[in-house]
Amino acid sequence: MSTTTPPPLDPAIALALAADPDAVVGMTAEDIPVLRARAVPVPEHEVTRYGTFERTDLRFRSAADGAAVPVVLLRPVRTSGPLPVLFHIHGGGLVLGGPLDDLSATLDLAARTGCAVATVDYRLAPEHPYPTPLLDCYGGLVGVHETAREWNLDPTRIVVSGVSAGGGLAAAVTLWSRDHDGPDLLGQLLVCPMLDDRNASFSARQMRGAGTWDLTANATAWHAYLGDAAAGPDVPVHAAPGRAEDLRGLPPAFVDVASVETFRDECVAYANRIWQCGGAAELHVWPGGNHAFDFLAPWAPLSQDARAARLAWLRRLLLDA
Repeated sequence: MSTTTPPPLDPAIALALAADPDAVVGMTAEDIPVLRARAVPVPEHEVTRYGTFERTDLRFRSAADGAAVPVVLLRPVRTSGPLPVLFHIHGGGLVLGGPLDDLSATLDLAARTGCAVATVDYRLAPEHPYPTPLLDCYGGLVGVHETAREWNLDPTRIVVSGVSAGGGLAAAVTLWSRDHDGPDLLGQLLVCPMLDDRNASFSARQMRGAGTWDLTANATAWHAYLGDAAAGPDVPVHAAPGRAEDLRGLPPAFVDVASVETFRDECVAYANRIWQCGGAAELHVWPGGNHAFDFLAPWAPLSQDARAARLAWLRRLLLDA
């Protein structure tokens, strides 16, 4: 018999969550400017991983309106090319954040696999609703692909990655690229991705008021992105990939999510649908984690296991390419 009581948190994750005064749970529209004002600039030494990566600031054209889309390219200093690329899309519920956020874990993956990182500064909702954030990301991807040789990058080995809302955008960009004859992608690395605007799964109800991103916060974010269309019958799959039935022809996916988070059931369903369509997916549901737990507590054993699994998947993907 099912229950709306959340599963138990991992003890280390529970301690970290209890100690975090800024944990986002029930975000409302009024909270968005407050949360934006709290943002702290990322120190440059963290951006370049203490000088082990070289930073280049690029600009490409958005596929939405031709506006300039900033992309920060980070290439390992001591690795010869042409380099595989992690095209990274940051999280923040589609309404918060910037291209240097949640970058440390991606740079760690890149350092351990000889990849470059290209992180995109897409415009945020509600000021820029769908499809602008998606098409900013796609424009950045196309730009990186088209100029890859100029920057000693390998255009045949681009993996789209993203965290939370960035994971949802990564899935959407992958679908858009498939459906619009865009770049062929090597893989998609979807970390606790935000996939389904309907916000109606059992896990969404089960985690109401719990963790770091609940049903209320999720509804606020999707409404900012889609307006009154959110959770209605006419939302396109490129806006909410969790609605897509046809997941054929996609590159291999890594999908991970935690057992104590809103997105659990939609992520499991997405991986399952990839398998049903004959595709390749690796799914992890981390027991006792909450949303983005490995960013909340990177020192926790559960977080280290999650990051090790992503690394192993990426190494296998690059080895087979």
